[in-house]
Amino acid sequence: MSESPCLFCDVVNGAVPVRTVTSDEIAVALLDRSPVFKGHVLVVPRQHVVTLADLDHDLVGPFFERVQRISAAMPAAFGCDGTFVAMNNVVSQSVAHLHVHVVPRRRKDGLRGFFWPRVRYDSDAEADDYAARLRAALVGDAANDEG
Repeated sequence: MSESPCLFCDVVNGAVPVRTVTSDEIAVALLDRSPVFKGHVLVVPRQHVVTLADLDHDLVGPFFERVQRISAAMPAAFGCDGTFVAMNNVVSQSVAHLHVHVVPRRRKDGLRGFFWPRVRYDSDAEADDYAARLRAALVGDAANDEG
């Protein structure tokens, strides 16, 4: 069991096993363990901050570049129509560490307002498949950026 008071700091430090989609010196992106829709990702900065206002100014742009990249990759990875990108600051923030939700969306998927019903992956293998598909789409996206 972890001694850290912050679950996402433990995730960032590798002390808590998660389905990582991508990870670098700025952020870790992982599948939400209780997704709104399958493929729901949390993007977490490595720096421990509670709110967006607390994030170092120099990290805001690079952090949101990671969020943008995840959001752009979801349609290719999941065949979704678009994404919903959201962040809570203090109120409704289940973990007191800044994180951005990137949720795949489909037209008429039933999501209304700020009520977020949750679903479960049918199996660990299904969750692993969602993470792998998004990782593959991100790799393809990076290759296209270089070309």
